[in-house]
Amino acid sequence: MEGKERTGQLRFCCFACGVRSSIMSSISLQTKPRSLQSRDMYFLLKLSFLKGDDGFKMNEVLVSLWYIMGLWPLVYSMLLLPTGRSSKRSIPVWPFLVLSFAGGVYALLPYFVLWTPPSPPTEEHELKKWPFNFLESKITAAGLLAGGLGIFGYAALANADVWKEFYQYFRESRLVHVTCLDFSLLSAFVPFWIYNDMTSRKWYDKGFWLLPLSLVPFLGPALYLVLRPTVSASLSLSGPAASEQE
Repeated sequence: MEGKERTGQLRFCCFACGVRSSIMSSISLQTKPRSLQSRDMYFLLKLSFLKGDDGFKMNEVLVSLWYIMGLWPLVYSMLLLPTGRSSKRSIPVWPFLVLSFAGGVYALLPYFVLWTPPSPPTEEHELKKWPFNFLESKITAAGLLAGGLGIFGYAALANADVWKEFYQYFRESRLVHVTCLDFSLLSAFVPFWIYNDMTSRKWYDKGFWLLPLSLVPFLGPALYLVLRPTVSASLSLSGPAASEQE
C-alpha cells in the first residue's frame, strides 16, 4: 500500500508540475515581444550549429546549460532501463526516452504519470544486448560524470559579467527560461528514480548515502551511476513497493 501511495503522489506531482510548466510557457509566449522571440530563434540556431560564425559569441553559461540538457536524457535512460520499466507491458518506456532528447522533461512527464511498479524481470540475454549493455556500462557512466564535470567547470569559470548576461537572458528569453525550468524539473524528479533503481538492485543498505548527493544537479546522479552495482542476471528486478513488501 505504501508503494501505491508513493506512486500516486509521484503522479500527482508530475501532473501538477506539467500543468504549471505549460501555463508558464504560455504566459511567456504571449508576453514576450516579437523581437525577443526572434532572438530565441537565433539562439536556437546557434546552439544547434545551424548558423555559421557571424562574430557573435554565445554566453558561456547558456552554452553549458544547453550541453548539459543534452546529457540528461542519457541519465534518465540509465535509470529507467531496465529498473524503471512499467509493469504494464502496453506502456513501453523507450518512446518517451527517445522523445526526451528533444523534449526534455516534458516528454517524460506522461510516462511518470502512467508508470506502474514493479518493473518486469530482466532476462540474462537482454543484458547482453543493446541498449542494456551500453546503459549498464561503467565506461558510459564515467563518461557522463566526466562530461558533466567539464561542462559545470566551464560555466563556473565564467566571469561575473557573463552570469549577469545569462540572468538577463533568463528574464527576457522564453527559450532560456523554459530550458532552466526543464533542468530544474529533471533535477527534482531524479532522486525518486535513483531510489527506485537502488532498491531494485537491492543496494539500498550500502548506497543510501548517495540519495542526499542525488540532490546535486546532474553530478549527483552521474556519480550514483558510476558507483551502483551492475544488474545481476539472476536478480529479479522489482520496484520499491515490492522491496518494502518483502
